[in-house]
Amino acid sequence: MQLAAIERRTTVDLVVDRIAQVIKDQKLAAGSRLPGEHDLVEQLQVSRPVLREALARLQSLGLVDIQRGRGTFVGDTSSLTNCVRLLQTAVTISPQELLSYVELRSAIEVQAARQAAVKASATDVAELAALIKQLDDENLPYTDALEIDFRFHRKLLSIAGNKLMQNLMEVIYEFVLAQMVRTTPSQKDNQLGRRLHNAILKAIRDHDPDAAEAAMRKHMLAVVERLERLP
Repeated sequence: MQLAAIERRTTVDLVVDRIAQVIKDQKLAAGSRLPGEHDLVEQLQVSRPVLREALARLQSLGLVDIQRGRGTFVGDTSSLTNCVRLLQTAVTISPQELLSYVELRSAIEVQAARQAAVKASATDVAELAALIKQLDDENLPYTDALEIDFRFHRKLLSIAGNKLMQNLMEVIYEFVLAQMVRTTPSQKDNQLGRRLHNAILKAIRDHDPDAAEAAMRKHMLAVVERLERLP
């Protein structure tokens, strides 16, 4: 008998699904204005950081378009990332199958790291550093560590500014999480992961694309090696 794993849901996930469902149920056309941040916080009863993370994810999915100074609008739902919901059962995939997705992830993230090293602003570097500081907490709950880890990688893609790479990463989002669950030990036992993230951050802070590429390749190689050791 094969049973699907219990899906882990965060508040951000729930907000993403709620807004996406409203857009679908009300048949909102591309370009329709969504309520402002204050109204959404009040209606959804969530914090601003949660709402902003959810809107950022919806934007990367192409479901909303955040226009600074103007507001948030319904995006073009014809994006290829509409298939992301089809990947909900990814946690059941075997380590051998996950290797194929790690290869795709590596191709995306190595290039993103190079571009981020060229384009990163001081604010971008500060945001990456803040995420790593959170990951330095050895007592961080496991699920929180996974979410922060993925936010670090998503931020790199955002800095790189390549929308297609962002979309592709969201398409394989569930597979990336499945890989993280199987290869990322607890924060207390994840010294290697912290060193690799810090090496990536240093290269981006130094605006050294070659070093950023090398650090990301090393990170992805560590993921592959951990997957290959799984039964």
